[in-house]
Amino acid sequence: MRYGFCNADELKRLCTEDGFFPVLRESFSLSDRYLIVPGLVDVHVHLREPGFSYKATIATETRAAARGGVTAICAMPNLNPTPDTPEHLKVQQDLIDRDAVVRVYPYGTITMGEMGQELSDLEGLKEQVIAFSDDGKGVQNEDMMRAAMHKVGPMRKIIAAHCEENSLLRGGYIHDGEYAKAHGHRGICSESEWAPIARDVKLSKETGCAYHVCHVSAKESIEVIRRAKAEGVNVTCETGPHYLLLDDSCLQEDARFKMNPPLRDKSDREALIEGILDGTIDMIVTDHAPHSAEEKSRGLEKSAMGVVGLETSFLLMYTGLVKTGILTLKDLVRLMHDAPCERFGIDTEDDYTVFDLGVQTVIDPKEFVSMGKSTPFAGQTVDGRCLMTVCRGKTVYCDETLKEVLA
Repeated sequence: MRYGFCNADELKRLCTEDGFFPVLRESFSLSDRYLIVPGLVDVHVHLREPGFSYKATIATETRAAARGGVTAICAMPNLNPTPDTPEHLKVQQDLIDRDAVVRVYPYGTITMGEMGQELSDLEGLKEQVIAFSDDGKGVQNEDMMRAAMHKVGPMRKIIAAHCEENSLLRGGYIHDGEYAKAHGHRGICSESEWAPIARDVKLSKETGCAYHVCHVSAKESIEVIRRAKAEGVNVTCETGPHYLLLDDSCLQEDARFKMNPPLRDKSDREALIEGILDGTIDMIVTDHAPHSAEEKSRGLEKSAMGVVGLETSFLLMYTGLVKTGILTLKDLVRLMHDAPCERFGIDTEDDYTVFDLGVQTVIDPKEFVSMGKSTPFAGQTVDGRCLMTVCRGKTVYCDETLKEVLA
C-alpha cells in the first residue's frame, strides 16, 4: 500500500530499525492511529526568495512544508528577479540548493518580468524549470498566450495560468457577492476568472500545449474545464482548502480572509466539491502566500492578498472532506500526491509522512514555522498532527510529541 495505518510498536520500529517499513492497514482504529502517506506534493507555493525575504525565505517556508507533511513543492515565479532567463533563474536556484529542506521545483515565467509584453527565454529555461507561469498576473493578450503555447507545447512542458482578466476587476478585492454588497466593498466578478480560462482552453486545443489552471474558485470555471476535458483538451486544474471549506458568508473584516481569487459564493464552493468528486479538479494545492504582519494589518480593502497553508492543508482536508465522508483517504492521497506527481513529472521516492490521527489540534498561527501567519482557519480544531516527515530518506521534520511515542 502507498498509504495506510500502523500501531505504535510498528512506528517505533520504523524510526529505530534500518530497513523496516510496516505493512500498512486500510482502516483507522485507536490502536492503529498512525497514518503513513507518501510525501505530499504542492505545485503552487510562494517562497518569496529572491526579492522579498521580508515576507518569507526558502529556508523558513520549506521547513513549514516539512511540518505540514509536504516533501515536494513547485515555487511560483513572481520574484525579483523573475526567473525569465537562465541567469535570473540561477539566483533562485542557488538559494534553493543552499537552504531548501524539501524538494523544490521552480517555475519559469511565461513573459519577461511577468509584464506580458515579451516571451521569456523559454528555450533556455526548459530543462531547468518544472513548468511556465506568470502567477500573480494573467497574460492579458491572447496572441501572447498563443505564441507561448506554440513554443512550450513541443517542449512537453506545462503552462500553468493565473487566470484573471484585468478589465473586469474594477478595483475589486473580495467576491462580488452578498457580503460585498452588505458591507460596502468592491467586488471581483467571477467572469474575470472564467473568461480567461475559456480563452486558454481554446488555445490549448488549437496548439496542443498542456495547460493547467491555477487556483480555480468559480462554478463557471469548473464548467468550462469540464467541457474542455470532455472535448479532449489537455487541461488540468487545482483548487485550495479555503475554497473547498469556506465561502463569502464566512468573511470577516479581517485580511486573513483575503486572497486572490477570493472566497466566492456557497454555490461556487458546492460546485468545487462536485468538481473534485467527478474528476474535473485534479489536485489540491495551498497557494501558500506569506506576507508580513504589516501587509496583512490593513483590513479587507488595503491589505495584501494571500494566505498561508502548507502547515495545515492535509489535516484540514482530512477533517473537512474525509472525516465527513465526502472523500475517501485514497481520494485525498490522489489529490495531494498522485495526481500532481503524474501531471508535473515529480518523483517522491523515499519520501513519506506520518500523521497521528488519534489527537486533535487547534490551528495556532503563533506555532507556524512559516514567516506568514495569516490563515482564515486560525482557531479551528482539526483531527490529527504531523509527527514526522521524511524526504529523500532523511528526516526533515520531527514533532516533539514523537518522543512520547518512542519512549
